[in-house]
Amino acid sequence: MRAAFFPIFFALVFGISGAAPPDRDASPPLYYSIERDGTLYARPDRTAPLPDFRPLALQEPLFMLDAQDGWLHVRTMDDVTGFVPEEAVSNVWLRISKKQQTLFVYRGADLAMRISVDLGLNAIMDKVRRGGTLEPDHWRTPEGNFHIVAKNPNSKFYKALVLNYPSAEDAERGIRSGLITEEEYDAIMEADETLEMPPMGTLLGGFIEIHGNGTGGSVNWTQGCIAVTDWWIDRLWEIVHVGTPVLVE
Repeated sequence: MRAAFFPIFFALVFGISGAAPPDRDASPPLYYSIERDGTLYARPDRTAPLPDFRPLALQEPLFMLDAQDGWLHVRTMDDVTGFVPEEAVSNVWLRISKKQQTLFVYRGADLAMRISVDLGLNAIMDKVRRGGTLEPDHWRTPEGNFHIVAKNPNSKFYKALVLNYPSAEDAERGIRSGLITEEEYDAIMEADETLEMPPMGTLLGGFIEIHGNGTGGSVNWTQGCIAVTDWWIDRLWEIVHVGTPVLVE
């Protein structure tokens, strides 16, 4: 389920990363579960769970067939249909263009917001390893497919949405280059599979966040994070959940 999420999700919305644009008549709108162990119901009634069906996984893709009175009629990837409360799912995802220094907020295929961002001190290069005061060139914003793994309401940068960097792709790169140990590799891979916080203290770096205290003027000063103004982080806080997909390119 996890391995299929990003290819399916990004292929069906706007044809990101070279995929063909979706046929809106043939492809129902795509949502994803924002609950761990969510429930699929037989009808729009919380007392009527679908018999003999497994719990819905966090970030599980769901095709929306219809909406009525606070409920969505959905189909899973394995062609099981049922109902979920609308607050149990989302179609919000984020795309960050380093070239445009802009965070784009989408609802499905529809662009909802565009926000100016501050990036890492080296805003051009992809992140390879942990930076520091002696290696400020490595304070870079990583590129790739990520998701929000935690929300920190008490960040020193006001509020923070934590990305799951390093991801499985970063772990593969890290083990090939000798930056991480086998144990660190295994821990990152397990965290990626279970949508938990990955180890943040390896030589790959960590704690890459979308956080507040941004200038709003596309100034590159962070240690790899994406900074927006406090006003914007408040808006994002309301609609972004643990599991929200984030594409950085």
